[in-house]
Amino acid sequence: MRIVAQKSANKYIFTDVAELDITNRSAVEQLVKAENIEVIINCAAYTNVDKAEDDEALCQKLNADAVDNLAQAMKAVDGLLVHVSTDYVFGGDPYNTPCTEEQKGTPTGVYGKTKLLGEQNILKSGCKHIIIRTAWLYSEFGKNFVKTMLNLTSIKPQLNVVFDQVGTPTYALDLAEAIFDIVENKKYEGNSGIYHYSNEGVCSWFDFTKIIAEIAGNTACDIQPCHSSEFPSKVVRPSYSVLDKTKIKQTFGVKVPYWTDSLRMCINNINIVK
Repeated sequence: MRIVAQKSANKYIFTDVAELDITNRSAVEQLVKAENIEVIINCAAYTNVDKAEDDEALCQKLNADAVDNLAQAMKAVDGLLVHVSTDYVFGGDPYNTPCTEEQKGTPTGVYGKTKLLGEQNILKSGCKHIIIRTAWLYSEFGKNFVKTMLNLTSIKPQLNVVFDQVGTPTYALDLAEAIFDIVENKKYEGNSGIYHYSNEGVCSWFDFTKIIAEIAGNTACDIQPCHSSEFPSKVVRPSYSVLDKTKIKQTFGVKVPYWTDSLRMCINNINIVK
């Protein structure tokens, strides 16, 4: 178990699956008791949207059952569960205005359905909770769309990218800072609920790729728009999943950066990491 110091009087414990199996309720309860845990921030999930269609049991176990374990553990100690959810809880109905927290979930695939069930398990548990739906996450680390497109636009003469799926990219650092502020300053007290957070603005995957290439200076790549139907998938992805962030801004005083500003920061950080 790795403990990382923050600019805080609180102790933050970061775990991975080798250190804590969140599908094991007993293990979760033991850790909560041993470390006197007051808040759990759950970033774990099965996120391979296409593979989830053939691996529903594991997806259910990680995105719904494990979330119930965390919620029950927090309910037992009157603690808080902060849970990261997704825009994929939407998609089955046509939208043309930003999705609010009150809209009914209409997921189109196993990933979205299990994430929505995870949310429902939290609500049923009665624990204190902050559920944050986000979208199009990227960062300097791991595999994500930004890093993939940085590479492809630097080596490919031409790319076709879908333009009929619209949403908002989210820099993971911005989301993390919003969560940290809510937890550190105990803004969550009396504010259990579902909230939306993504960066400000709207774009398609095509627009996203064009700006990634522009910032990186990969101007030799000819990026062309195409329809989703040109890339057959087992899952019908949301065609419009822009998230309305009014609630999180008004409740917690969160300031949300514009997506291109955060993208520039991330690409700059990626270059530093290199």
